[in-house]
Amino acid sequence: MKEPCIRARNLTKSFGGRRVVDDLSFDVRAGEVFALLGHNGAGKSTTIDLILGLKTPDGGRTEILGMDAAKRRKQVFERVGVQLQHTQYQNNITVEEACIEYASLYAAPADYPQLLEQFGLGTLRKNFVSKLSGGERQKLPVVLALIGNPEIVFLDELTTGLDVAARREVWRTLKQLKEQGLTIFLTTHYMEEAEALCDRVFIIKSGKKVMEGTIDEVIAASGQKNLEDAYLFFMGEEELL
Repeated sequence: MKEPCIRARNLTKSFGGRRVVDDLSFDVRAGEVFALLGHNGAGKSTTIDLILGLKTPDGGRTEILGMDAAKRRKQVFERVGVQLQHTQYQNNITVEEACIEYASLYAAPADYPQLLEQFGLGTLRKNFVSKLSGGERQKLPVVLALIGNPEIVFLDELTTGLDVAARREVWRTLKQLKEQGLTIFLTTHYMEEAEALCDRVFIIKSGKKVMEGTIDEVIAASGQKNLEDAYLFFMGEEELL
């Protein structure tokens, strides 16, 4: 079994007296696709921010590739790609200019024209980012997160806003990247997406762990037929079915 490349131990964070992340502990192994699942406000994005050192935990600790990201940010971000939900761009920047800017941050960047082709953006290199459609704007941060040839990539609701065809196109690309050894940590609201991509899932509710395991383990433990029904079961919503 491969060693964990991400570790979280007893991770806790509160805002305004409300505990958003509540004593979470988990490992992510090198080369796997790992999903953090939960409703809006469950603490998913905050957990990612804590792992990346973008927010300071009230308690607990995290490591990425054996490093504390808050203390060794430069070393971590040379090896980790990040796509967050709300990526901001400069005014009047083209897709190609955004890629060149990101590529300049790395000693050995990936071939960004090839990445753009992989994600269906190859013909839009000269387009202003501000003129992209919602789905196109959603895919661009994923390309930028991969430009540094990362060992791990964090994808926060990466396919929100994409139509079914575009979503499955992204899935195919992520599966190819996984086959090349990339570790993928993602959040998603689409259980079909988690079922198609993930080796393991970690379900949280109001910042607390409710279930962790492989897709098959989670479905078996719930007594349901698929991950979506299992997710509703562990969220206490199976009576709505």
